[in-house]
Amino acid sequence: MIEINLLPSEGKKRKSSKFEPGAMFTGVADQVKDKYLLSAIGVGGLSLAILALLFVTQTSRANALDERNLKAVKDSSQFSSVLAAKNKAEATRDSLYQQVAIIRSIDDTRFMWSHLMYEISTALPAYTWLTEITQTTPPRSAAASDTSKRAKSADTTVKESREAKAAARKARSDSLLMAAKDLKFRLVGHTVDIQALTRFMKALEASPFIQNVQLTRSDVIATDGREVTEFSLEAETQPPAPFAIKTVPLLAAAGEGN
Repeated sequence: MIEINLLPSEGKKRKSSKFEPGAMFTGVADQVKDKYLLSAIGVGGLSLAILALLFVTQTSRANALDERNLKAVKDSSQFSSVLAAKNKAEATRDSLYQQVAIIRSIDDTRFMWSHLMYEISTALPAYTWLTEITQTTPPRSAAASDTSKRAKSADTTVKESREAKAAARKARSDSLLMAAKDLKFRLVGHTVDIQALTRFMKALEASPFIQNVQLTRSDVIATDGREVTEFSLEAETQPPAPFAIKTVPLLAAAGEGN
């Protein structure tokens, strides 16, 4: 009769199974003997580590650039209205400056011929008289000068910077003050004394309104049975010194006249 013992004996103990990674890798290392395979595995692991580091670095830089871009867009939208208002104010200022320059140039030349006639009559010596006073240069207009310069520079202003255009506008406006002041005129007259003609030229040259007085012609002619010297002088106007002109308000001048 066969008997089967279903209860194990107490003397026999089960073997405990524990997971030991070091032992596993030691076993693998003992089994793998190819040094090239080990090198390939090491290089692969190092490459993976470098790729991970690069990924983290690039991600961080991309996030920083995104933040800077968002900030720049925000600043641009915030200050665009301010810059537009500033440019508009500068354009208005330059336009007003040009208009004031034109008005000043016209105002400064209103009494130019009055001053010239006074200076010529004061410098005229005895036994000398004038027969003709002619302006030899066309009358200049400050507004016309400004228009011509604008038309000439219309093609080049696109390529200029904002600072260069502002400087050009200011220089053009400053030049308007001198646009209508410089003109040439001719004096034709008679004298019975050649020395008187010399004194007349010196007196004209000493005037703060006249410059470059030159004798262009001098002939002896007969007038009313007498020989006289007919002369022709060319001269130019010049802006006088500030102390040479005394300005008086119109109300004060009207009060003194009464």
